Amino acid sequence: MAQSANAANQATEFVFSRTFDADREDVWDAFTQPEHLQHWWGPPGSRIEIVRHELRPGGLFHYSMKLPDGRLLWARFVFREIVAPERLVWLNSFSDEHGGLTRNPWIPNAGYPLETLNTLILTGQQGKTLLTITAVPFHASDEEVLVFAGGIKGMKMGFGASFQVLADYLARPRRP
Repeated sequence: MAQSANAANQATEFVFSRTFDADREDVWDAFTQPEHLQHWWGPPGSRIEIVRHELRPGGLFHYSMKLPDGRLLWARFVFREIVAPERLVWLNSFSDEHGGLTRNPWIPNAGYPLETLNTLILTGQQGKTLLTITAVPFHASDEEVLVFAGGIKGMKMGFGASFQVLADYLARPRRP
């Protein structure tokens, strides 16, 4: 019997954890405040321009990202749940410059899910913070779930690199 898309979504998740040498509130601020996000969000060497940032349920974080190779892409979060400084839930997707949903620009016809549901959990640990992020396909077909599952290794590498940029940013003596 074939597995339904909903059951497959529940069985396929990306999970990544990292401990930061920073207080939970500092990691929360770095993840939720535009003045911090612009300094670390994305792959090393990329730069983001924030178009809109509304940290509230239903609010939008819409931004462009210029990659080191010169490519420009657009993406967005739609915030669903905000429990400062411990939990952030959002729908993540690529977008166009107007904030509309688009397919993954690297694999536009390969069936990657249009949206993923991401959950960020921050746990304080004696002056350090354990960050755990989980992502699952959202309203995805069985094919999209399989494509997502096939990309988990690459996502781990990408988040690992981005979270190293975050660790370096958090270690700076003076942040904006």
